[in-house]
Amino acid sequence: MKAIGYARVSTEEQATEGLSLAAQQQRIRAYCKAHGLKLVGLEVDEGVSASKPLAKRPAGAKLLGSLQSGQAVVAVKLDRLFRDAGDCLATVKAWNERDVALHLLDLGGSAFNSASAMGRFFMTIMAGSAELERNLVSERTKTALTYKRSQGERLGAAPFGFRWSAGQLVKHESEQAAIASIKRDRKARHLSVRELAVKYAIPKSTLHAVLRRGNGVFKG
Repeated sequence: MKAIGYARVSTEEQATEGLSLAAQQQRIRAYCKAHGLKLVGLEVDEGVSASKPLAKRPAGAKLLGSLQSGQAVVAVKLDRLFRDAGDCLATVKAWNERDVALHLLDLGGSAFNSASAMGRFFMTIMAGSAELERNLVSERTKTALTYKRSQGERLGAAPFGFRWSAGQLVKHESEQAAIASIKRDRKARHLSVRELAVKYAIPKSTLHAVLRRGNGVFKG
């Protein structure tokens, strides 16, 4: 049977987790070799969130466009492919109707494929469990942020020219000096925001915020 592999990692996962694209691709190749699957393609989405449907991802769209009846899709985990249980079950049902089997290398600690009735049943349970876990994490995060706000903690990134210290904004010396230079250039040389962005290597959105502050002091 011919197979197409799929690997994905989000920007956050690249920085914090060990599920790298290289590791996923290596496992997919090894699985196909061990199970007699001919790997004819391996699509990779780098820095793409799981919240995007498979068809809206660059490599995901290529996978769906090249997939043929009688082939297999191979991925390391369920959450590499799908955003929630509904998305998973609807897609796999459509694949089953085309005789396309889904092979997952790490579902509940073991590999499985959707070609059998037991495999599809087990996948349904795991898809629901994965969605439940994501929802619980989201609820815990919202609860923690609500508590922090109730305690008067400031959340989010500090504006350019400042840093957070013990819950308070304090001036950042070098960035404050840059702000002063930016304002002098803006007033004396009449430089545009685009010209200032190029000269100081600062995003235009940041410069707009700096210029709106007037004297450079953060108003809140």
